[in-house]
Amino acid sequence: MAVVEPKTQSVKSFKGLHLYHSGISNCAMRVRITLEEKGLEWTSHHLDLVNGEHLTEEYFGINPNGVVPTLVHDGVVIIESQDIIDYLDQTYSTPPLRPANSAAESVMLDWMARSSEIHVKAVKTYIYDRKMRHAMKKSDAENERYRELQSNKELLDFHKKSSQNAFSAAELEQAEQILNDSFAEADEILAGANWLAGDQFSLADIAWIPLQFTLEQLANYEYSRFPNVLAWVNRIKSRPSFQNGVLKWWPMPLQTAPAQKVG
Repeated sequence: MAVVEPKTQSVKSFKGLHLYHSGISNCAMRVRITLEEKGLEWTSHHLDLVNGEHLTEEYFGINPNGVVPTLVHDGVVIIESQDIIDYLDQTYSTPPLRPANSAAESVMLDWMARSSEIHVKAVKTYIYDRKMRHAMKKSDAENERYRELQSNKELLDFHKKSSQNAFSAAELEQAEQILNDSFAEADEILAGANWLAGDQFSLADIAWIPLQFTLEQLANYEYSRFPNVLAWVNRIKSRPSFQNGVLKWWPMPLQTAPAQKVG
């Protein structure tokens, strides 16, 4: 579990569950969905990523990567969305969000791990290419400030390339291929099941539905070739946890969703 010792000491006095998050962050969506599924009370610390509210010494003193989400539970700081949702499920066991069957749990953990592995090199890169290419240009002063705060090599590399429009054609093609392969595999699984891992809604589904949603909303990723994924999307969108954990916080007008065409 990714527990960190904060430099911003004030958070160590927090009682209960506190979440640093953003409405637009797919990683933060995972945590909000999990909190809603568990019926837990939590204190919101919302950061506007577009306006750089996370790019401060204070926040980097809480999360050394300067990203959301960050969970603070009774003064203990946990980063990385997959670790946070796993922590919440194991700390608050009702209702369970993992299969009781060990084989199905292994599948769940694999899907969770994959969602982390592809986040920067596929999801962020694809969205950048399709939507954010011009919006992510920064001034020299902004770039220098980010380099002063950030130490994560993967994030530094992404920021450099995105701010300079420096992704190669091969990197952009790879990002799309990773997404295509992942959703094709999910579509095959969902042809014979309602959920990605076993016979119940789990952390695997929570890990992937925000990726589907943000790719749909921000990058117009085409899902019509994956009908079983679209049926899965509709099942999840009907859950109160999706309404309250995703749509309630989404800061933009909703795009027409391909998922609504299933029938």
